[in-house]
Amino acid sequence: MTGALFRANFWSSDILSTAGYDCIIQHLNNGRKNCKEFEDFLKERASIEEKYGKDLLNLSRKKPCGQSEINTLKRALEVFKQQIDSVAQCHIQLAQTLREEARKMEEFREKQKLQRKKAKKSYEQKCRDKDEAEQAVHRSANLVNVKQQEKLFVKLATAKTAVEDSDKTYMMQINTLDKVREDWQSEHIKACEIFEAQECERINFFRNALWLHLNQLSQQCVTSDDMYEEVRKSLEACSIEKDIAYFVSHRKTGQTPPAPIMYENFYCPQKNTAPQGKAPGPNLARRGPLPVPKTLPDDPDYSLVDNYSLIYQ
Repeated sequence: MTGALFRANFWSSDILSTAGYDCIIQHLNNGRKNCKEFEDFLKERASIEEKYGKDLLNLSRKKPCGQSEINTLKRALEVFKQQIDSVAQCHIQLAQTLREEARKMEEFREKQKLQRKKAKKSYEQKCRDKDEAEQAVHRSANLVNVKQQEKLFVKLATAKTAVEDSDKTYMMQINTLDKVREDWQSEHIKACEIFEAQECERINFFRNALWLHLNQLSQQCVTSDDMYEEVRKSLEACSIEKDIAYFVSHRKTGQTPPAPIMYENFYCPQKNTAPQGKAPGPNLARRGPLPVPKTLPDDPDYSLVDNYSLIYQ
């Protein structure tokens, strides 16, 4: 569209004005700054991905995770650790890819910087040429007025010739200025076309770089999910019944329970079997009357209870 072209929309009626050029340069500088910010973002994201990948790798390789499990669940955990290791490697690879994309963005910025510097140098030289031509015109115009006044008072005929010569000189300066103006205008158009092409290239490059970055992140998610799917498949093959049977088969200690505990009475050495789950009841042998000592101690506090104690000691 014509309305979107730089060359058609950044003019000024004032020949001394550089507003259009300044506006374009400011916009290009902002674009360059935006590219630099995205470049720094990629570098920072690469550092994060690399650190995450290395931390995940250390976790997978050094941290125990169900190491005493057996049979099918053990195999599922082994697949889990292997896939976590692969996910970590993918994050480290993504970090390298992001750094490569950041390098490409930096090279692109430098290329545009050199192109813009060359175009800017040529344009500004034309501006200086235009300014010098304008100053020469003003000097010639002033010279015409002064010489005209001097010649009129000194010698009218000579003054007339001088005025004509000065007028010719002035006209030549005007023609030179206009030629410079045309050259400057042509250079301005060329600069606008170069700057517009650069901006189109920058936006396209930036958009594609961002699109590629998102594709890389999406691919990372897809790759990680594929790896996690392998873990899910191994978990589907995990059998509770098989693991229980495997544990019993490889770790069993025997099938014979302990024998019943026999009860033995201290006073009547006769072994009886105590029913399981029940405490044995008292099984004391009957005794006759306790023997009474022939003589009792003189201690008035002494009693038969004490005597019984002596008997059972």
